[in-house]
Amino acid sequence: MAAAFESAGAMDAVARMKGTRVLILGDMVADIYLDGRISRISREAPVLVLEEMGERVVAGGAANVAHNAATLGGRVKAFGVLGRDAGGDGIRAVLDKVGVDTAGLVGTAERPTISKTRVIAGGRATVSQQIVRIDKESRDPLPTLLAKELETALLKALSSVDAVVLSDYGSGTVTEEIRAELLAACRQKGMPTIVDSRYGVRSFRGVDYVKQNDAELAAAFDRRLETEEDIERTARELIGELDAKGALITRGEKGMLLFLSDGARYEIPVSDKSEVYDVSGAGDTCVAAFILALAGGTSPQEAAYVSNIASGIAVRKLGTATVSDGELHKKVRELSSC
Repeated sequence: MAAAFESAGAMDAVARMKGTRVLILGDMVADIYLDGRISRISREAPVLVLEEMGERVVAGGAANVAHNAATLGGRVKAFGVLGRDAGGDGIRAVLDKVGVDTAGLVGTAERPTISKTRVIAGGRATVSQQIVRIDKESRDPLPTLLAKELETALLKALSSVDAVVLSDYGSGTVTEEIRAELLAACRQKGMPTIVDSRYGVRSFRGVDYVKQNDAELAAAFDRRLETEEDIERTARELIGELDAKGALITRGEKGMLLFLSDGARYEIPVSDKSEVYDVSGAGDTCVAAFILALAGGTSPQEAAYVSNIASGIAVRKLGTATVSDGELHKKVRELSSC
């Protein structure tokens, strides 16, 4: 009966997600894939020589949250900083293609687009695999004028959205000032917010919901979380610190745990135990689905249930992937009939 109720609620939640207006702020990452065929060993050094076969740019980081929110049926505004380079152009192209409003992506020559370039190599009779990754980003804080331009645009855009995501990968886009102003404005408007922060989640006081995986939560408090009781105690401590409404903790093959400030706890098992191909970006899919459902008027527990299903679809795709509203609707319908 409980599973049937959850599935019925999920069907309604998926329907409500369509057309929901969301703002995504954060570290926009260009995931660049260089595909090559091994041709020989170099005479200059004991390294492989690759014949380049192709290059593609995939939206990563906050850009992947925006990409997923759009393919899941949301109306999305993306805010962040891009360099005037190929990585930045690639992110814009990917997001423009799915209808994301990219006017809030501030271009600058002062810093490069955050990028992660993966070199993929294979031979005629060998499986292609990643042999090296090259990361590029500025470690300097956002220039004052650039940060102010971004902050002003963000606050102006709040009048035309239903919810806000802060996607913080630790690259400096979400400054202390932007974070404080944005969260205060959202709370005043009663607008739902969620943060997914890799390294600084405890600094987001005033956010409504927090998404963390269990390893990130443990690192945030510098403690070992060996049991579900450890996770719950720490998650509730985080909720209290941030004056938040809830915390969604993802646990890989163990599913998710949702803790609410009123004391409620929901355990959400994985929706599909078939083969997992790649977990890259699954957390971004989770955040996108959760905020769309929440902003559509569904309960946090129903939003978490839907986000769990969406993440389960994402991990069965290779690389940083998106999930469409059609795929999500089909999967929910399948689960409803079980």
